Amino acid sequence: MTDRRLHDVLADAFVAEGVDTHFALLGDANMHWATVMAEQHQVRTIHARHEHCACAMATAYAHVTGRVGVASVTHGPGFTQTMTALATAARGEIPLLLFAGETPTTNTWTLQHIDQAPLARACGAEYIQIQSVKHALDRVREAFSIARYEHKPVVLGVPSDLQRALVPDAPAYVPSTAIVPHAESPAPDAESVNTIVKMIEKAERPIIIAGRGAVLADAKAEVRALAEKIGAALATTLPSRGLFDDDAYGLGIAGGWASEIAGELFAQSDLVIAIGASLTGHTTHGGKLFPKARIVQVDSHPRAMKHSRRVADYHMRSDAKAGVAAINKLLAERKVSRTGLRTPEMKRRIGQSVDTAEYPIPPGTFDPRLAVQALNRVIPKDWFVVGGSGHNAYFAATNMPGRPPELYSNIRDFGAIGSNLAHAIGIAVARNDRKVLLIDGDGSLLMHIQELETIARHNLKMLIVTLNDGAYGSEVHKLRHDGFSDKEVQFGRTDFASMAQGFQLRGKKVTDLGQLDAMFADHMQGNQAEIWDVPISGDVLSLQFRREQTEKKH
Repeated sequence: MTDRRLHDVLADAFVAEGVDTHFALLGDANMHWATVMAEQHQVRTIHARHEHCACAMATAYAHVTGRVGVASVTHGPGFTQTMTALATAARGEIPLLLFAGETPTTNTWTLQHIDQAPLARACGAEYIQIQSVKHALDRVREAFSIARYEHKPVVLGVPSDLQRALVPDAPAYVPSTAIVPHAESPAPDAESVNTIVKMIEKAERPIIIAGRGAVLADAKAEVRALAEKIGAALATTLPSRGLFDDDAYGLGIAGGWASEIAGELFAQSDLVIAIGASLTGHTTHGGKLFPKARIVQVDSHPRAMKHSRRVADYHMRSDAKAGVAAINKLLAERKVSRTGLRTPEMKRRIGQSVDTAEYPIPPGTFDPRLAVQALNRVIPKDWFVVGGSGHNAYFAATNMPGRPPELYSNIRDFGAIGSNLAHAIGIAVARNDRKVLLIDGDGSLLMHIQELETIARHNLKMLIVTLNDGAYGSEVHKLRHDGFSDKEVQFGRTDFASMAQGFQLRGKKVTDLGQLDAMFADHMQGNQAEIWDVPISGDVLSLQFRREQTEKKH
């Protein structure tokens, strides 16, 4: 075999791993490899304008496809720019591989040198370094194995001079898929099923929380049947929002974003059954949501602790679908049938539970709740919705009922604003259609507004709605509550419509919610991405913040 450069051999290995899409910002230490990937292997390469965004795009791509997302950056400052995105992927257990160049090994001094491994590991990512051509393919296979099997981000560090080294007679690459253990769904244990059924038999006010694991296992029917047998109300985590919107006893999202009736019922509940849900601090509202309940977790990977808190009183390691089916079977054998919370009065109360708190709405602005409800009416239900971050994210998540969880994403695992535009790009690339809606705040959107150029250059078609309060909304409300001026976090409303046009995209300012039908029809007639600038009142407080402020007073 003819000797080739290491960057050629590495590109072959990535393609053998099934990589057909990758997100990049090129520099000295990744440009040769990335060029080979794109031009010799026809790997679709999305060129971002910021390294953080390239990594965040790959994170979202992996999140919605289940495949290993791949990004690449150069060494030194190119790599350090990815820290927030890496930490987010690590917290979200996203299978991500970041090809990161390293400075040359032969230089006595390099301006951009930094020890990259400790930074990656501090973010929760694994760092694997290629130090010789002899073991290069082994390192690639190890990196993909960890990302794919352990569901975590891996950084593959490759010195730029080593990438150009000749590889004599490179062996045929064996991809990680050939060695990764087969993912078998754990079967429910009979003793565990019996224990859970006994706990159910003692419960009067049970509530079930279904998470993303229940969605991925297609366990909706089984979970619903369980709720009907035991008289349970149904709730979801944020990633699985919408799963039970069609159920009269569906409470919506559990946690800080829970509705008033959901918060009331959780506070009174004596049994909470979490199915395919990790029970993060978000879902449990910092452990305060259901203080009186015994907690059962049915999950393929149960954990004793999450976010420094005990997760459950009893765990059953099982696939969500199989685990709930086994519980249902034993309940049927024992002829267990409970009314619980499923009464006509409770059905009425849940059906009438809406956020009706009144706030002054300044002229020329909209109540964000009504704005999102109008969007939900206009945007077809087969569109993918990407939720934003910060204070406005609550409004987008809780005012768009009737949308399947498979078509919703909100990657908030590190609590960082500014990533949502990149996440929407990654999802648009994964879906390869125009049916992607991003709803984000103005402060978040502005943090990486340069990626509008990426959207235009790659001709990605999506609709972006900015809920524009001209401020950092979370900080506004927190400062006000603490008795401080909010002047330092008020910036004025950016003209996003004009900004979009400056990037050669379409842009409109919404002056009347009645315009949305015509605006959407016009958008569909066009052939570009578009921003709708929706000015919202900065005085409307999310239920989460109202609840937290009440808790602080007590």
